[in-house]
Amino acid sequence: MAAQAQESNYHFSHTETTTASAARIWKVWTDVSNWKQWDKGLKEAMLEGEFAVGAKGKLIPDKGPKSKFVVTELKPGESYTFKTRIPFGWLIIRRYLTNKDGVTRFTHEVEFTGMLKKMLGKNPGERYRAMLPEVMREIAALAEK
Repeated sequence: MAAQAQESNYHFSHTETTTASAARIWKVWTDVSNWKQWDKGLKEAMLEGEFAVGAKGKLIPDKGPKSKFVVTELKPGESYTFKTRIPFGWLIIRRYLTNKDGVTRFTHEVEFTGMLKKMLGKNPGERYRAMLPEVMREIAALAEK
């Protein structure tokens, strides 16, 4: 397990390693309706159609308002990015992985943009940042089953 440099509460990432294949991590990551299994702050997640660039979905957190997201970048089996509108900016989530010598490294990056990024970094960013290592370990455990 290795954490990447964490710049601030409004732009941070975490990397985990696992013996699970990259394909298993990818399957967990792109199964939107089951994100709630490993993202403990999420009550529900839905995707309209296939997981592809331009696909739209909804997130219902345990706390806070519902939000819509759109997949903006996709390299199948390697990485994807989705973003959701926040006041005066975006919440951008990037997920990427590699597999070398039987070890899969996977990273979850979070970035708040816009005029309120520092305020949003304080709350909910600080909470997300604190939860991220546990969330990533949960993903690894699911993929290793």
